[in-house]
Amino acid sequence: MRILLIGAGGVGTAITRIAARRGFFERMVVADHDASRAEAAVADLATAGAGAGPQREGRFAAARIDASDESAVTDLLVRERCDVLVNATDPRFVMPLFRAALAAGAHYLDMAMSLSRPHAERPYEECGVKLGDEQFLLADDWEKSGRLALVGMGLEPGLSDVFARYAADELFDSIEEIGVRDGADLTVDGYDFAPSFNIWTTIEECLNPPVVYEKDRGWFTTPPFTEPEVFDFPEGIGPVECVNVEHEEVLLIPRWVDAGRVTFKYGLGGDFINTLRVLHQVGLDRTAPVTVPGPEGPVQVSPRDVVAACLPDPATLGDRMRGKTCAGTWVKGLRDGRPREVYLYHVVDNEWSMKEYGSQAVVWQTAVNPVVALELVANGAWTGAGVLGPEAFAPGPFLDLLKEYGSPWGLREE
Repeated sequence: MRILLIGAGGVGTAITRIAARRGFFERMVVADHDASRAEAAVADLATAGAGAGPQREGRFAAARIDASDESAVTDLLVRERCDVLVNATDPRFVMPLFRAALAAGAHYLDMAMSLSRPHAERPYEECGVKLGDEQFLLADDWEKSGRLALVGMGLEPGLSDVFARYAADELFDSIEEIGVRDGADLTVDGYDFAPSFNIWTTIEECLNPPVVYEKDRGWFTTPPFTEPEVFDFPEGIGPVECVNVEHEEVLLIPRWVDAGRVTFKYGLGGDFINTLRVLHQVGLDRTAPVTVPGPEGPVQVSPRDVVAACLPDPATLGDRMRGKTCAGTWVKGLRDGRPREVYLYHVVDNEWSMKEYGSQAVVWQTAVNPVVALELVANGAWTGAGVLGPEAFAPGPFLDLLKEYGSPWGLREE
């Protein structure tokens, strides 16, 4: 397998460090709009805790690419004879990369799907354009090409969706509700506000209308931060207040798993929610450019990009972070005629991920899942054509291989 990885930020760099220990691929080209970041990700493999592994000469290479330039991405895929494009950029670039992979005859994998657009008149009641809608519109083209577009294959979405399919296949006869629940006790020394993940994506997820699925109603929306609940997370993290947030699982899981209700709730915390609300109130969450004075005259900048530039890069926070992060899927239903509730989960301790891989917990936990999926595609355990989510595949091989990567998952009866 020959891989083109686009995006050499925190998650992209963690992908290279995890993949370097595995022998399932022949070559990985790491590309970024900032060539120095791609070059650093490749050069760092020998010293950043990548560990022993197949380090053949030329197995990793760096390149510069503009992720919005479809033709340039297509050309790079063809020139490097890549079998798959892995998208580790933010969601703004999903569609050009998605189309470029299709044009080049390559498989495609992402961790976040095409962007949503709220309903024009009833944003907090009805869906407009949903997450992933633009990608599913091209499903027939992908199926005819014989190529696989594996969408939403990160942590959430990704592993959480694998858990949902596993619960449906192995643990329940019928499912009343599936709720993805994400929480952590992470702190960052020296910062009052320092998101552990890409702030552009975080704002997009948290301030857009959350989507809820109900079998008798379909998909609908609510205002941000609704339906608060306190969820007790495992392995010492403890109770965290979680609220509704827009996320891909709610759009993916019902396509392949029969459930009465599907939700996603994120443990943000009151201070984090208040900060996001203030950003929204003053317009700093907007992506449309505004005109501001510059040294050589007026310039246009995106307010959200300004916020991102003012905050620390999450990939650089690992040495200052303390604690654990947990992602998982809570499922309620019937087994053998009796009520059952379980929470399938995955916990990463930042101290472990920094020591073992040199990557902070949140980005490492996101990055391990696409690498596992790539290995399953490479060895033929996962096969398919079209636009498919993680739920479309047998969960057993994925969960077994995740353990082989040294990252076990857990199951708690509720």
